[in-house]
Amino acid sequence: MSDKKVRVRFAPSPTGGLHLGGVRTVLFNYLFAKKHGGDFVLRIEDTDQSRYVEGAEQYILDCLQWCGLTPDESPVVGGPFAPYRQSERKSLYREYAEKLVREGHAYYAFDTTEELEQNRREIPNFQYGQAYRSGLRNSLSLTEHEVDQLLNAHTPHVIRIKMPADERVSFNDMIRGHVSFETNTVDDKVLLKADGMPTYHLAVVVDDYLMKITHALRGEEWLPSAPVHLLLWEYLGWKADMPQWAHLPLILKPDGHGKLSKRDGARLGFPVYAMNWFDAKTGELTPGFRELGFLPEAFLNLLATLGWNDGTDQEIFTMDELIEKFSIDRVSKAGAKFDFEKAKWFNAEWIKKVKGERLKAIVKEVLEEKGIVVTDDEYLLQIIDKVKDRCVLLPDFYQQSGYFFEQPKAYDINSVKPKWTDAKTDFFNTFITTVTTTAVFEPVELEAAFKALAEEKGIKPGELMLPFRIMLVGGKFGPHVFDIAVLLGREETVERIEKALAAFTG
Repeated sequence: MSDKKVRVRFAPSPTGGLHLGGVRTVLFNYLFAKKHGGDFVLRIEDTDQSRYVEGAEQYILDCLQWCGLTPDESPVVGGPFAPYRQSERKSLYREYAEKLVREGHAYYAFDTTEELEQNRREIPNFQYGQAYRSGLRNSLSLTEHEVDQLLNAHTPHVIRIKMPADERVSFNDMIRGHVSFETNTVDDKVLLKADGMPTYHLAVVVDDYLMKITHALRGEEWLPSAPVHLLLWEYLGWKADMPQWAHLPLILKPDGHGKLSKRDGARLGFPVYAMNWFDAKTGELTPGFRELGFLPEAFLNLLATLGWNDGTDQEIFTMDELIEKFSIDRVSKAGAKFDFEKAKWFNAEWIKKVKGERLKAIVKEVLEEKGIVVTDDEYLLQIIDKVKDRCVLLPDFYQQSGYFFEQPKAYDINSVKPKWTDAKTDFFNTFITTVTTTAVFEPVELEAAFKALAEEKGIKPGELMLPFRIMLVGGKFGPHVFDIAVLLGREETVERIEKALAAFTG
């Protein structure tokens, strides 16, 4: 690690929802920065105006806020290297592109879209590069006079990097080790578009330099772009300041074959976005982990273990533990298979782990969506404490706790009726008196009275427990039945027994 202050960045394009792979990239950058006392920068790469989607930038900001991955510098909070939107930095990039042209590392290309399309139709695997650039309309094939005429006439043009012939460019990846590329296999990427906007290739290098980024942790899909970026750092004279790179492994489909996509989520019935994303252009709603009922702590814990481990069997990590334990050399080169059942396990474990106070507002919202208004916070906290171990997703709190606030609308009659007897009716009629008159109305005492009465009536307690549960909650679920009765209170418990008896014997 150098003596420079660690500075990392996440640089998304505002073109759609935030895939869980993108959030994992944020997380690993964030953990790396915090581990080394550095800064985490959010930079919006909105240079491709044709793909810009209204609302996407705010969505990205909202996702990071939900996850608790707060940038130290961003378009919202500002910082010493503002602006943090590339569209607002547009005037910066041309001077660097022109410098590359002057020094022979880039060139003007005047080819029209139609001309390039024709080449693609006529030439198999056409690439704008060494093999064909001399026959195309650019400042390498035209005379200086022709180029000047075209520029003076404001002829639309782009600036392309001039990839050198027969060279090998290499770098040391923090995850993959030595990585090397043949320049002959790489085309002359556009650096500056006809509208004056930079492409990602130019903008990422210029901005990483100007913003003093020391480490660039990005997805494996950017690995093929590395030779262009390496050469730009060299050609612009900044090679000594180039960040250390780490290309993170892909998140794979559950079967391990290929990168996990939005289509896979739709096909297999699970989200791949952090939060619900509504695309204003298409009218399509893509579901997210938040709305399905994931805690952000669980979502981040899940992502941290996709491609990283701390070398132990530990699976549940708090953010502080992740920051303490995170190390790039524990990130795998291989892709990580996404397992939705495992994702739900993480969520269930986190629901168990967090305190009721953390869940209170969430559970209130879940219940209010079902028409239940909670007015007694202390009562709610007692209920959360009893039922949270039974919840996998946050909406499960309705099934697991709704009956504490409203009487069952229906009963699992089929679990009761076949074995119902007059003796059981008599037992519960008598038990109503017990509930009303017992001196101490607490779970242990109530259970003891229940079992004593069962023995007195000659009925096995086990034959009565399930009917009692169904009377109180409507089905075969919920915590210890006597805990439920005590939380409901004497009067409500009696009312539910009487109402259920009518249903069971009717």
